[in-house]
Amino acid sequence: MAKYFSFSDIILREDEHYIIVNKPYGIPTLDDRDKTIKGILRLAKEYWPDAQVCHRLDKETSGILVIAKSPEAYRHLAIQLEHREVNKVYHTVVDGLANFKETIVDVPLLTLNAGVVKIDRLEGKEAQTIFNTIEFFKKHSLVQCEPVTGRMHQIRVHLAYLKHPIVADTQYGGTDVYLSQIKKKFNLKLETEEKPLISRVALHAFSMGFFALDGTPIYTEAPYPKDIEALLNQLRKHK
Repeated sequence: MAKYFSFSDIILREDEHYIIVNKPYGIPTLDDRDKTIKGILRLAKEYWPDAQVCHRLDKETSGILVIAKSPEAYRHLAIQLEHREVNKVYHTVVDGLANFKETIVDVPLLTLNAGVVKIDRLEGKEAQTIFNTIEFFKKHSLVQCEPVTGRMHQIRVHLAYLKHPIVADTQYGGTDVYLSQIKKKFNLKLETEEKPLISRVALHAFSMGFFALDGTPIYTEAPYPKDIEALLNQLRKHK
C-alpha cells in the first residue's frame, strides 16, 4: 500500500480547472477511520485549498480520480456525471475465462448498512455496466468495464452476478491467485507460506473522458500500478 507519496507525483494532468490523479490503492478518497492515512481530498486541499473531489473510488481501487479546483468546475462535471455524459472505463482481472462481448448487465443494487451491496430487484436502484474481455489467461481474464450508472461496488457485484468475480474480492466471491495455481512444476520452499500474487481487489480505474468548461474534450488514461502489472506479467508468462 502506497502510504507515503507526494501528491504532485500522482498528478496525471492539471489545468486551470481540474487536477486528474492516478489514485494509489489503499488510500481512501475521503478520510476514513484510519487517521494515519490522509485521504486524497485532504492531500488535494494541501496542494490546492479549494480542491473538491468530483467522484469517489473505493479505498482498494486504484486509478483515475478527478478533482475540481473551483465550485464552478465541480458543478460542471457533476452535471455531466448526473446526465451520464462521462465515459469511465475500468480494467479488472476476474476468475475464470469470461467471454464478454458488449455484455450488458442491467441489475438493480441495494446498499446495506454494513457497506455491502446486494442485488435487489424490488428495492434496489437501477445499475447498468457494459463488459468486454480484453485478454484470456489460463484460469483468469482481463476485462474492461464501463459503468453506465455509478452505484457503490457496482462493477464488483455485477461481475459476481456473471459468475466471474474479481480476483481477491473475497467479499463478493473472488479468490486469491497463487503462483502455484498457474505455474507448472512450482516448488515452494520448506517452511514458507505462499503469498497471493495480489493482495487487494484487482480493480483499476483506467480512463475517463469528459468535457472541459469551454467544451473541449478531456481524455486521460492512468497507467497500471505495480501490483496489477506484476499480476498480469505472471498470468501472461504462465498461460
